[in-house]
This record gives sequence, structure tokens and C-alpha cells, in this order.
Amino acid sequence: MFADFRRKQVSGADIVQPQSSFDREGLVRIGPVMAIPEVLRDLGADPAAVLGEIGLDPGLFGSPDNLIGYATRARLIAHCVARTGCQHFGLLLGQHASLTSFGLVGLLARSSPDVGTALRNFVHYFHLHVSGASADLRVEDAVAILSYHINQRRTPATDQVGDGAVAIMVNMMRELCDPGWEPLEARFAHQRPQDIWPFRSHFRAPLRFDAEEYALAFSAQTLECPLPEAGPELYGLLRREIDALETRHGEDFPAQVRSVLRTAILTGHASEDEIARIFSIHGRTLSRRLRQCGSGFRQLMEESRFELAQQMLRDTTLAVSRIAEVLGYTSASTFTRSFRRWSGNTPTGWRQSVRQRDAPDEDG
Repeated sequence: MFADFRRKQVSGADIVQPQSSFDREGLVRIGPVMAIPEVLRDLGADPAAVLGEIGLDPGLFGSPDNLIGYATRARLIAHCVARTGCQHFGLLLGQHASLTSFGLVGLLARSSPDVGTALRNFVHYFHLHVSGASADLRVEDAVAILSYHINQRRTPATDQVGDGAVAIMVNMMRELCDPGWEPLEARFAHQRPQDIWPFRSHFRAPLRFDAEEYALAFSAQTLECPLPEAGPELYGLLRREIDALETRHGEDFPAQVRSVLRTAILTGHASEDEIARIFSIHGRTLSRRLRQCGSGFRQLMEESRFELAQQMLRDTTLAVSRIAEVLGYTSASTFTRSFRRWSGNTPTGWRQSVRQRDAPDEDG
């Protein structure tokens, strides 16, 4: 199943077919976005022409196991939005994906004994599907929250990528539970779009824009629902195979810490000791392992806060004071000083400059 494959170059796009795992940061399987050519055709665009404009070959979509750079994929989606004029392109793309799109990780989820185990397996092994983003599952006051976080720096079109991720989450839940399944709420970390009908049509649930994260909220009781297709023999076989795959994956420790920090920051559980407990180690051990890798907890925390701050300032209308609170700062002024140190600008000034830069050219 995991025979060796070779790296190959396709029209300027570094496409890596896996040996046994993903060993480069910022890569993602093409599976969940296999429908890009189909969606382009549906919107009246020529897929070959659109892909060619940014140096990609249609052959990239020949196999769901082909890999593409995470940021490159996001730039491709942004280009598709620009060429088609469809502001919900990411949502349309996500509607075509399912657990099958995630290869072995999706198969393990489908073979799990119940919904909770399926989602926990999906979250735990998500890094084998993509390097550049992470998933999380938590329960708050009898409400389960399945979320998606972009970890890759300077990722374009985060709103399109996030919309697609939440659309896929709904598809996954309907595949695991029932085609008529509906969440309590769908959350989007960007401003309310002008046309929300496509969102209402797909999610059939309350929508919350300007949220702190891309997520689905649903009753925690759903996690207890058994899966009729579960088989202990197949499930055990898949677990052994994917555990072996993870062992060979060898993701560096700072990347693992970074992958959990964003969710920890947003939920107010990002102290060094709390992060250490996630990895079942002592805080001093966490610090030592990071130092051995040439990194440090404070550095990773600051990097994660800065990335989250940029995303919220760029994509949402949340007040600076609210962003400061979400990121765990004691006051808006403390956050402002930190942000100025990172970027050389105030949060308000940075937000204005980015929106002026991204505003459409009326003379064009």
C-alpha cells in the first residue's frame, strides 16, 4: 500500500508523491480539492487555462495522493476566485469532498466504532494528510466543537480555505451520522459575505461570521453515536498501519507544538504547563526538547499569536480590544505594543493598510 514513489516536477509546481509519509512542511494531499477542475467548468472557466496561468499542470489532479504546497494550493484557490468572480469558490470546493478525500486517515475514521472515536482519530492523524494546518475537537458545556486552524505562515485566501474546511466538516458529519444531519452552528473567521445563500443552503444551520475560528458546533451527544459499518478487525488493521506510518513520519517537535498552540490560545489554555500536559511531559521537558531543536516556547507562542492577530485583523471586523482578549492579553494596549514590535505598525494601522492594499481598483 505504501510503495515508494518519486518526486517529480510538473510545470513549476513541486508535486511530491509520498513514500510513506509527508516529510516536508507545508504540504497537503490534493484529494480534498480534486474537484477544482470540475468547479471551474461549472462556473464557465477552462480548467487547463486557469491552471496554466499560474504554472500548474492539470496532471496534478490525476491522483488524490499527489501533494502540493499548502500555500501554493491557497494561491491556486485565490486565483480561481479572481478568474471566476465567485466569492464562495472555497465553499463550492468543500462541498465536493468527503472522508474518502483524506485517504487512509478518512478510512480509519469511517471504520471507527463511534462518531467520537472517528473524529478523535481524524484530528490525531490529520498531520499525516496535511502539513500547514491542524484540526481540533473539544467539548464545552455539552457542545462539541470541531475546528480547523491554518498554521502555515503567509497563507493567502484564508477565508476561502476556511470556508472549504467547514464545508468538508459538515460532509464528514453527514457521512458518519445521517445525510440530514445539521450542526448547532457553523462558524467562520471572516466578515459576513454579501451573499450568504450558498452558506445557508449547504449548512442548513445558524451561521456565525466574525468568529474566532473556523468550526462546527454540535451536540456532544452526537459523539456517542455508534457507526454501523465499524468492524474491529479492519479497525485494528488500519490503526496498526497508520501508527506505523506516523512513526515513519517523524514530524519535528516544534511543528507539533505549533500545531496545538493556536487552538490552545483560542481556548485560553496555552500556558507552557498546559501544552506540556498535552504531550504527557513535564514543562521542563517541553522546554528542553524545544531548545534541542533550536526553538523555544515563548518564541512559538509569539509567532502563533502574531499569525492569529493578522488573520483576525485581515479577515474579520472584530474590535482590537476583542482580539487582544481572544489572544490572552491583559489589555488592548499590551497587545498593541506587542503587535507594533512584530510588525512595526499598530493593529489598527496594519488593518487599514492591508484593506487599502486589497481593495479593488475602481479605475481598473
